[in-house]
Amino acid sequence: MSPNPRGAAIAVLALVAALLPATAAYAAVTRVRLGSTADVSRSAWSGPAFTMNGSGAIIPATMTKAIDAIRGATGTLDIVVLAGSAPTSGSKTPECDTIMTLAGVNSCTTLTLTAAADGNNVQVNTDIQNAEFVYFAGGDQCRYAAWKTTSLRGSVQSVVAKGGGAGGGSAGHHINSDVVYDACGGSVLSSEALADPYNSYVTFTTGMFSWPFYGATINDSHFVTRDRMGRTMAFVARAIKDGLVSGGKAWGVGVEEGASLYLDRNGLATLSGPDAYIVLGDHQPEKAVAGQPLTFSNYKIWHLTDGQQFDFAHRPTCGYYLRSVTNGVADPSLYSGTPVTDCGGTGGGGSTVAESEPNDSRGTADPLTGATFPVTVTGNMASGSDRDYFATTLSGGQTLTVSCAIPSAYDADLYLLNSSGSTLVRSVNDGAGADESLSYTRTASGSATYYVELDAYSGSGTAAYGCTLAH
Repeated sequence: MSPNPRGAAIAVLALVAALLPATAAYAAVTRVRLGSTADVSRSAWSGPAFTMNGSGAIIPATMTKAIDAIRGATGTLDIVVLAGSAPTSGSKTPECDTIMTLAGVNSCTTLTLTAAADGNNVQVNTDIQNAEFVYFAGGDQCRYAAWKTTSLRGSVQSVVAKGGGAGGGSAGHHINSDVVYDACGGSVLSSEALADPYNSYVTFTTGMFSWPFYGATINDSHFVTRDRMGRTMAFVARAIKDGLVSGGKAWGVGVEEGASLYLDRNGLATLSGPDAYIVLGDHQPEKAVAGQPLTFSNYKIWHLTDGQQFDFAHRPTCGYYLRSVTNGVADPSLYSGTPVTDCGGTGGGGSTVAESEPNDSRGTADPLTGATFPVTVTGNMASGSDRDYFATTLSGGQTLTVSCAIPSAYDADLYLLNSSGSTLVRSVNDGAGADESLSYTRTASGSATYYVELDAYSGSGTAAYGCTLAH
């Protein structure tokens, strides 16, 4: 009888399969579990705890802190690693390989999901719900953002809610912030984002996760190595301008390669590794318009080094340095600066004055007397006939510039009036959300009162505008 090549091949494949680790395929999902095959059963856990890594690899120092915090330093727990694709070389479970060397781990399961619908896979969600920590691997955060509409999102939230934790590295770091730069259009460079903050590569997902004390954040990774400060500045400006965050403030969290932020249950973050940067925008951008370069003054930047902490529950108002972007060009030395230590009043970054109605005439104008320039005035066009006035003083030879960021809810026009009410200069760009700006120099000697007037031209709403006045 002649040999049967097909039968021999089947026998070889069967032998190879028998020698492989326990692996199961669920539709497009690949599942590999290391450690115990049985999940830990326990009534209560002591988290939540989070790790935010600047690159994809597990950082043992922060992962150990998270494991110990969640298990209360007693017993063991189960961990799930979520990936959108398998590694192209080396181990197929690199994160779990490291995790299984740490104390307090019962098992580590790698789930590779290659389609958005895999987020509804029953086995995937069972594994996640039975775990105490979920780690998102590096890769493509756009794939992770697609899980927002699946059961997976709720399963991960349930892990945190029961006192477990979550985290990730690189793309996994991005997906764990309140506002996610999802890169679904492609990865943007700092130069591109500053030249046009509405570049097609700058896209966001909101409503994925909102972890305790970590609201209004936008994570970024590989921060210094890939020079991503500029794009984070653009992300922060967009989040404020587009209303992606509440309260008019957005916080960029940039973590360098090899570094990791450990965030405990009380909102206190501790850095392990080289560098992390917290980038605060606390006012409307002076100019954030599609197709035009960004202008945003006085970002407040905190630079953390190994072992330093940042309290997200009680966010500091001191210890930052200031940097600005003007017409798409960022200040030099973005990654270092002399921290402000005297943060009384405005903290060296100018004042913010909210409108006080009625301020719809020169006689009822909100005075800016005593404000520290640059001063940002905020308000809204509450009706289609609303007018807001702010009074300021100019000395001989002094120049006033006014830049207004207008929300997309309405079209507003900007005027500068003299003390008798005559219009000296105006800005009347057409279209809802069109920003306005003007400049005027007093040529006469002495000082005089001037009025900044913002008028509703078309539409109205409660969305806030922000006008920055600078001398």
